Amino acid sequence: MNIISLNDTSKLYLVGGVVRDELLGIKSLDVDIVYEGSVIEDIEMLRQSQKDVLLNLFQKLYDINIQPEKNDIEVVRTNPDFGTVRVKLSGQEVDIASTRTERYDRKGHLPQVEKIGCSLQEDVMRRDFTVNSLYKSLSTGEIFDFTGGLEDLKNKKLRVLHDGSFIDDPTRIIRALKFSHRFGFELDGKTLELRDEYLKNINYDMCYKRIKKELIETLGLNSDEVFKRFIKEKIYKLITENEVELPANSPEQLIKKYAPDSENIWLIYAGILRDLSRLELTRKEQKILDDFTELENQNPQNDFEIYKTFENKEVESIILYAILKDENTARHYLDNLRQIKVRITGKNLEMMEIEPSPKYKEIFDSILKKKLENPELTLDDEIAEVKREFLN
Repeated sequence: MNIISLNDTSKLYLVGGVVRDELLGIKSLDVDIVYEGSVIEDIEMLRQSQKDVLLNLFQKLYDINIQPEKNDIEVVRTNPDFGTVRVKLSGQEVDIASTRTERYDRKGHLPQVEKIGCSLQEDVMRRDFTVNSLYKSLSTGEIFDFTGGLEDLKNKKLRVLHDGSFIDDPTRIIRALKFSHRFGFELDGKTLELRDEYLKNINYDMCYKRIKKELIETLGLNSDEVFKRFIKEKIYKLITENEVELPANSPEQLIKKYAPDSENIWLIYAGILRDLSRLELTRKEQKILDDFTELENQNPQNDFEIYKTFENKEVESIILYAILKDENTARHYLDNLRQIKVRITGKNLEMMEIEPSPKYKEIFDSILKKKLENPELTLDDEIAEVKREFLN
C-alpha cells in the first residue's frame, strides 16, 4: 500500500476507471475526480490554488483551446447531499466529488451518505472492485493503492473489497461480467464464491433502475459470449426467477446485420428472458416487447402474409422473432421484402374518382401482392393495375 506523501497538498485525485484504463494503456470511457475533504466547503481555496492542476488535467483529457480570459474556475452547481460540485474551466465542465463514506440501510438500494470529507482510506471502501479503487494524485502523478488493486490489475483479477459487496449492491455482479469481457479479467476465487452464493439467495427488493443501467451497458456490448455467460452463470436470475435456456440462434450476428446502431440492443438480449416485469421500460422499449409478443403468435405462409405480419413492427422485435421462433422467415422479410413499398396513394385514387372508403384497403393490398411478385412496378404501372382491376 502506498502512503500519501505529506507534501501532496492538492487533495485532488483521479479515481476508478480512468486510473485503471491508463495503467492498462487504453482510452478511458469516464473521468472521476475526487477531492480529499469537502469540496463544497473548500471550493474557494480550490478556485484560488488548484486552477493550474485542473487546467493541466483538462489539457490532457480534452482537446481544448486554452482561453486565458476563461481560465477562472466557475461553479456550475453543487449537490450538498452527496458533496459534489460541477465546475467549468476554459469552457469544459467536470464533476468533483468529496471523499465520503456510505452505508446501505436498504440492501440493494442506493446507499446513504454517512460522512463527507473523510480520508482516502475511508472513501475507498465504497468502491466496487480493487482494480477500480486506485487513486492518482493530480499534482504529483503518484498512484495510491489501499486494497491491492495494482497486484490484481497485473494478475487480471476482479476482487470485491468486502464480503457484503454483492449484498449491498447486486449490480456489481453484472458489472463484473462487463469488466471481465472488456479486459479479459476473471473473478478471484473468493469473489466468485460470494457471487454464486448471492445468486442462490437473491434479495429481489433491489433498485432495478440501477440493474437496468448495467444491463444496457453490458448486454449492449452485443456479444454472444457475454450473453452465454449471463445465462450459464445464472446472472439472469437477478431479473427473473424463471429458468432460461440459451437460444439456438446467434443474436450477435443478427444484430450486427440488421440493427447495429440500435440503442435497444440490450433489450433484444434481455427479451430472451421473456419476464422483464421488474424493469421500468420506456414506451419504445415496451412496444418492442409487445410487437414481439404479437409476432410470436403469427405463422405467415406466403410473402403477402409475411409482409403484412412484420410491417410496422420494430426491427428489434423482428430480430427477437428470428432468435426465438423462425429465423428464415424473419430474414426473408428483412432481406427481401421490407424495402418493397407501394407508391400509389389515396390522392392518386381520388384523382381516379374513387371515393375514400374501406375499398381503399382492398386496392392497396391488391397492388401490394402484385408489387411483391414484381418489385419493379412503377407508380404508372400501379395506377394502370388499379384502372384495369377496379375501374373496368
